[in-house]
Amino acid sequence: MIDGDLPTAASRAGTGRRAPAAGPGRVPLALALPAAAGLAFLVLPLVGLLARTPWSQLPARLAAPGVVDALRLSLVTATAATAVSVVLGVPLAWVLARRTFPGRRLVRALVTLPLVLPPVVGGVALLLVFGRRGLLGGWLASTFGVTVPFSTTAVVLAETFVAMPFLVISVEGALRAADARYEEAAATLGATPWTAFRRVTLPLVTPGLVAGAVLCWARALGEFGATITFAGNFPGRTQTMPLAVYLALESDPAAAIVLSLLLLAVSVAILAGLRERWISTP
Repeated sequence: MIDGDLPTAASRAGTGRRAPAAGPGRVPLALALPAAAGLAFLVLPLVGLLARTPWSQLPARLAAPGVVDALRLSLVTATAATAVSVVLGVPLAWVLARRTFPGRRLVRALVTLPLVLPPVVGGVALLLVFGRRGLLGGWLASTFGVTVPFSTTAVVLAETFVAMPFLVISVEGALRAADARYEEAAATLGATPWTAFRRVTLPLVTPGLVAGAVLCWARALGEFGATITFAGNFPGRTQTMPLAVYLALESDPAAAIVLSLLLLAVSVAILAGLRERWISTP
């Protein structure tokens, strides 16, 4: 290369260096218009919700018995569903990340299926399993006298079904990113597999576990389709906030707006808490 000459694009590509990120500059009109339209499409409904919120009546609306009951039930069931997801999902994520076995891809596909499955279909499937004539429901009813559908337990099961994949995916990704040599070193020092998991693996994946648990909780809090199909819509027993919003739209739109605003505030808080992990780029 002659002194003073700039390297060509081909020579830069040959060095294997990444091209610098695009800096501030003029945005082509062909990209700016659809980008603005997409942003408006996502933001305008939220603006409409905020504009129609009865701010002067907000404290009274939030203190209404129906709102308080729906909020309390939603918080309790979402927390319970998250606890069940942690107990069942963390071992499942560890098996998928650390062990190779026949059919692992199929198992991973089945674990992530609720992410793309319509929630109403999930509710029907739960009903066919835990209903009085279901695969397990008949046995539970005849042996223990337990009826699962249309109960608070059904709400927890429905929320767990749709939310646990978020935790499994997050923890599995954290496990794959963690260095397995630490676990191997613990094993060479005499640690049992359970001790290595508890004392080495869990501390390594704690950030991913916390992020997955928060996403799981947020998804459980907003669950609607599987809940109304499997648990019904009974105030104080199965009526969570999304179901209360749906019911209030028919008789009290102001209450529906207040509940929607509350769910929106929770979603914004979740995104703000996970911003550094899920949204920001290096």
